[in-house]
Amino acid sequence: MDHGGPGMHMDLPPFTLGRGLAFSSGDPFFLIGCALLLALYGVAVLRLHRRGDRWPVGRTAAFVLGVLTVGVTMCTRLNDYGMVMFSVHMVQHMILSMLSPILLLLGAPVTLALRALPTAGRGRIGPRELLVKLLHSRFMRIVTHPAFTIPLFIASLYALYFSPLFDFLMRSEVGHQAMMVHFLAVGLLFFWPIMGVDPGPHRPGYVMRMLELFAGMPFHAFFGIAVMMASEPLVTTFKHPMASLGIDALDDQTAAGGIAWAFSEIPSVIVLVALLFQWYTSEQRQARRQDRAADRDGDAELVAYNAYLASLEARGRG
Repeated sequence: MDHGGPGMHMDLPPFTLGRGLAFSSGDPFFLIGCALLLALYGVAVLRLHRRGDRWPVGRTAAFVLGVLTVGVTMCTRLNDYGMVMFSVHMVQHMILSMLSPILLLLGAPVTLALRALPTAGRGRIGPRELLVKLLHSRFMRIVTHPAFTIPLFIASLYALYFSPLFDFLMRSEVGHQAMMVHFLAVGLLFFWPIMGVDPGPHRPGYVMRMLELFAGMPFHAFFGIAVMMASEPLVTTFKHPMASLGIDALDDQTAAGGIAWAFSEIPSVIVLVALLFQWYTSEQRQARRQDRAADRDGDAELVAYNAYLASLEARGRG
């Protein structure tokens, strides 16, 4: 049976984790992309070190782990099984849209680029100047605004799987790759202003970031429940699984819905912990700045406040 897509012109044995994680070079697009991202990031970090600047090891580790999650998702047999099993495809979708973006953003690649790229000089425009211009552009203000990112995040679930669009994209390798790139891009746009690690047009307060985070999660959970409760296959691509897999299409779809429903909890916890840590460190920095200011001016603000209280007491006595 020909199921279309990369590497899908032969029957696959029943899915196991070991088989799914076996390396596959069937999609060189993502393999080359991951290698290029690691190389560029590594060169930028090396450039900082050579001029004596420090770059946090934790950020490097987060970015490398983020690239590796993309590689594991798209450069192993998971990608082959994802072409014929709804449940494995949903694992790919969740990783690319909700886990990989968070790890990549924690690596602060935009901040690293701004620090590593040289300035072009007065009157010239180089890569750094173009990046700064892009960050301050109207386009970035629009695509990173919650009024755009949250509906896009939700529509990427409902509009894709509850319309013929999914089957159309799965008919070709290019369509499949475009869909996976879309998942990753939507995740990056959604989490970028929320994480607040890299500079961007929108930097709301920490409470607003948390509200933005949880604004999309209920719709994500509802989507998973809707897929689990569907009484018939939602997409034609997975309607007739190859016999060698030994699965039932509806049972596999139910598993896919369960994965979508449960997976939203993992990134929510990661982002929430990261936000709380950022909030704590921000308050600590603010407290240290206030302490240094008090040391410089002899804590004039406290002296003035005490004088104000003393004047009130004097008035009361009068």
